[in-house]
Parts: sequence; structure tokens; C-alpha cells
Amino acid sequence: MKLDQLNYRPSGRELDVEIFHFSDLRRRVTSEQILALYHYSFHTLICVTEGAVTQLVDFQPVNCAPGSLLVVRPGQVHSFGNDEGWDGWMVLFRAEFLPSGTQTTADLLPVLGLDRLPDHLSLSTADFHAMSEVIARMQLDAASEARSKDIHALLRYQLCALLLRLAIVQDRNLGTDIATSQSLQRYARFRGLVEQNYYGWHQVSAYASALSCTEKSLTRAAVEATGKGAKRVITDRIALEAKRLLVHTRRPIYLIAEGLGFAEATNFAKFFSRETGFTPIEFRKQYNH
Repeated sequence: MKLDQLNYRPSGRELDVEIFHFSDLRRRVTSEQILALYHYSFHTLICVTEGAVTQLVDFQPVNCAPGSLLVVRPGQVHSFGNDEGWDGWMVLFRAEFLPSGTQTTADLLPVLGLDRLPDHLSLSTADFHAMSEVIARMQLDAASEARSKDIHALLRYQLCALLLRLAIVQDRNLGTDIATSQSLQRYARFRGLVEQNYYGWHQVSAYASALSCTEKSLTRAAVEATGKGAKRVITDRIALEAKRLLVHTRRPIYLIAEGLGFAEATNFAKFFSRETGFTPIEFRKQYNH
């Protein structure tokens, strides 16, 4: 299975967001391209509207039925899988299309919290229809003959509203008390730190110190949010990045090890084998072939 870097290349009108059906994509590209494993440089929302499909997100299979919403972020690895007979909405946008924290008021800040959303969200019938209506409206507006500047502004607000609606759905699924709990907020800050420092900070103590809390309270927050301890969250993130680098770069293994904070390549190889069941070379070969 070949993995390619997939950059944002909108078809037709040059906009910072593109909305289309997966069936349209299938007509635009080859079967081989559909089956490929891609490393995205942009955000993608995939809302399955009909049929069933097993897609791959960061090397993990995700079973999707109508109402399934996938949130694929820049840097993640994704494949549509080889199932046919399914269709769904696709919304592609660059991260910079969303307003930054300095560009919006406090009451709109929740729309910036894409990290509040899981990779896979199952929508109720009512939420599914609401999402579909918003996305269909965005597609129609993107094709209107208004000035591009006005269309960009309109789509930007619509996308923010869509993401906010999804965040509300996710909070509802979690339960209001859980979604707003101090523990979950601590975990969210922890996850942010992990994303920034996983290549250098391998110990829970470093994160607990940065968050001014104990290792025990940080682990409790991680378990409450994910069912996994803080150490497991850190380890999983390092292993995931190792997988991505092995598959979508030709970087020598010793440089991957060094970049992920391992003093010796042998230590990295032992870590990777323990976490995945494959040696780094074996894992790279199974996707290169």
C-alpha cells in the first residue's frame, strides 16, 4: 500500500474550503488513488450518508455507517478502504481558514476546539440531518456567483457554526458534567502539551510539573477522559508518530529515533516492537509494498 502526501488542491473555484460527495471524488480519480493511504496536510470531515465502509485512520480500522462522522486532521494518515456502495459528504479546509484566538470573541472560541472532537463521532438521526443540511447549504453557497471575498466570509462562518454544533453534540454525548469537569479540562491541557512535546518529554512527571499538578491527579484525569493512564497516552502518541514517519518518509530509522527523543536506535527499536508487534523495518515494508 503506497502512502502519499495529500495537499489541498481544490477543483474549480479557488476557495479555502471545498465541499463535495465522495461519489464525485470517485469519478475524479482512479481506483488506485481511492485505495491509497494518504498523509493529509489539511482538515477533512467525512460524513457517511449511505452504505457501510471500514476506513483507516492512523492505521486503525474505523467502521462507518450512515451518520458516522470522521474528523481527519493535518498529519494524520487516512484511507477510504476498499468497500464500495457507500457515499458521504466531504468537507476539506485548511487550518488557517478558521479564525485564530486573536481574531474572534470569547463566545466564539469553542469553534476553534477541533481537538474537542474525536476521530469518529456517531450522529443521531436528528443531528445527522442537521449536519447534512448545513453541509448541503455550504456546497450551494460555494457555487454561487457572489464575490469570492464574500463567499469566503460566508463559508468561514458556516464552518465555524458546523464545528460548534459538532462540539455541542460531543459534549452532550459525554454528559454536561463530564464535559465541563476540572479533570477533563486538565486532560485537554495535557493533550495539548503532549502534542507539543512528545518527542522530548517521555515521562509523566514532566507534564505534571508543567501543569502544576501531581502525577496521580494527571493520571486520574487521563483515565477519566480516555480510560488510559497518562503514561499510556504519551507512549501511544510517540508510537503513532513513529508509524507516520516510518511510512510517509524515507528517513533512516536512527534519525527517526533521534527525532523522537531516543538516545539509541536500539532503544527505539525495542520500544516500537513492544508497542506494535513489528520491528521498524517490518512496519515500513508492509506499507511500502
